[in-house]
Amino acid sequence: MNRLAQESSPYLRQHAENPVHWQPWGPEAMAEAVERDVPILLSVGYSACHWCHVMAHESFEDEATATVMNEHFVNVKVDREERPDVDAVYMEAVQAMTGRGGWPMTVFLTPDGRPFYGGTYFPPTRHGQTPSFVELLEAVHDTWATKRDQLFEQADRLTEVLGQGGRMQAGAAVPGPEVLEHAINQLHQAFDEDWGGFGGAPKFPTPQNLDFVLRGLARTGVEELATIAETTLDAMASGGMYDHLGGGFARYSVDPHWVVPHFEKMLYDQSGLVRLYLHGHLVTGHDRYAQVVEETVDYVLRDLRQPGGGIASAEDADSLDASGHSEEGAFYTFTPDEVRSALVDAGLGDGVEDALAWWELDRPANFEGRWIPVRTHRRGDWHRPPAIEAARQALFEARATRPRPGLDDKVLTEWNAHWVSALAEAGFTLGRQDWIDAARETASFLLSSLRREDGRWLRSWQAETGAKHLAFAGDHAALVDAFTRLAEATGEARWIAEARSVADVMLELFWDTDQGGLFTTGSDGEQLVARDKDLQDQALPSANSTAAVALLRLTALTGETRYAGPAAGILRLSGELAGRVPSAFGVLLGAIDLHTTGTTEIVVAGDRPDLLDAVRHRWLPNAVLAWGERYDSPLWADRDDGRAYVCRDHTCQLPASSPEELTAQLP
Repeated sequence: MNRLAQESSPYLRQHAENPVHWQPWGPEAMAEAVERDVPILLSVGYSACHWCHVMAHESFEDEATATVMNEHFVNVKVDREERPDVDAVYMEAVQAMTGRGGWPMTVFLTPDGRPFYGGTYFPPTRHGQTPSFVELLEAVHDTWATKRDQLFEQADRLTEVLGQGGRMQAGAAVPGPEVLEHAINQLHQAFDEDWGGFGGAPKFPTPQNLDFVLRGLARTGVEELATIAETTLDAMASGGMYDHLGGGFARYSVDPHWVVPHFEKMLYDQSGLVRLYLHGHLVTGHDRYAQVVEETVDYVLRDLRQPGGGIASAEDADSLDASGHSEEGAFYTFTPDEVRSALVDAGLGDGVEDALAWWELDRPANFEGRWIPVRTHRRGDWHRPPAIEAARQALFEARATRPRPGLDDKVLTEWNAHWVSALAEAGFTLGRQDWIDAARETASFLLSSLRREDGRWLRSWQAETGAKHLAFAGDHAALVDAFTRLAEATGEARWIAEARSVADVMLELFWDTDQGGLFTTGSDGEQLVARDKDLQDQALPSANSTAAVALLRLTALTGETRYAGPAAGILRLSGELAGRVPSAFGVLLGAIDLHTTGTTEIVVAGDRPDLLDAVRHRWLPNAVLAWGERYDSPLWADRDDGRAYVCRDHTCQLPASSPEELTAQLP
């Protein structure tokens, strides 16, 4: 029988009506595989994954295919967003077998969880050398029945190579400035001078790498870095990856020009890009980047915020078109006639031609006979004249009458924590108290709904099922960062206490006392076939990179040196890799920069909003800020109200009494 109906993951529940006898990952599935003496078929995906839906429709909804699956396998469904540990281990196996990865991921396991074969999407009919899914199932079953020893040998070989990150040796020293310079040179070589970004299609936004470029630009003012940053920021927000009507970014662009996106919208992309465009605004002074921040925040708070303050994970790429068929991008695309009709109905018929030209619907269709609104012919020009803004609002309202893409309404601790960090920083910088209040609400929701009474954090919450799954290293690292950023945005001491609490638990449960770094799973969690470490940035910053930055900043805010050692340990562990493959370590490079440069500590004592304003309008990536309520920290020792203090390397400058004096002391 299918056992997914009561799961917290909307992705798993999407498969609850499949004729496949799915069950969630867990010891029950492995016990059944042992009892039946059959392999486990592990299928991993996520709710907003277009090809996951395709394979589900083609194979998992098909009675004949399901019969083969049920007869020969114990079938297990995993939401990679709820169980990143399971996903990471078996994705490493698939990449080792095939040289590539992705979702949907299909892996065949021995009953004790060792992988012996796998891949990604398998079609319902044979395509050249690619077997149909049923042909694959029959072949695996036949080999299991007749040549099982060979499968076990393959499983042993694969299992031996898994978890390499968990066994990596730490270097003797923390990397220095030479690693940062080498990283900038490599990113410059990979830069697309025409359309921005790095490499060719498909193009991902990689906000971590661009943020590292902005760090260099803020410090040096080098023109080449400005070109990398501005070309990319302008191109991404001009193309179809950015939603010109409703704000927010799609996952990535399938072409090198950022025109045709993969239409799913993920919370973590909004978090990373809000921070990136905020920093771009501060470093370059361009207000158009602040506009992107505002519209992206509006999208998340309007369409993803759940009752109580938790933020939903994602919206699907697919939605129903006018004929009732599920199509990728149906919600977001238009035809000229649809634009004309919407504007005429809104009493804006005189502006039709201008609107068509503004969003390039007066050109050939750019997506399967339909048009994605874009601004590629005038990159960097997004300020809408009043008539165009009226047209945008009319088109937005017309689009709102369409069936929306599916919403993955589970609330993930890590993703929400990254959003709190981004929103708190943006709210403080741009003077948006409503954003700071929203960030506080989300953080409070996490504390009340995703932390058990015994203090153990959990990974995922959904309204119908509550919280499930022990939180991972990435959840804890993001929480430390979120609580410190919220303390800086609100001036409330409670958030420093929460950051300390999470950091202590993180180091107790996840720290590798032999080589340093954080294991993905806690010592109290399920032990998979390998215990790995999340080291490289992907769509999300890695757990270890996030922790390195957060612990260095927490050290500066609290004076607690017990956090500095683990931060340096992470840098020693990953520093050599960051030097060789900088594109996978943007956040860690920022941590190396912070460690190398040293933290600037800024204290504004008493009620001095004018002094706070001198700080808020500068991007100071290697500074921390204390203000408002005092807490236990050397930062607050002997600080007189009404003045600001700037310190670095245990040396403080003279107290500043005016914004001009404070500005002169800032790095």
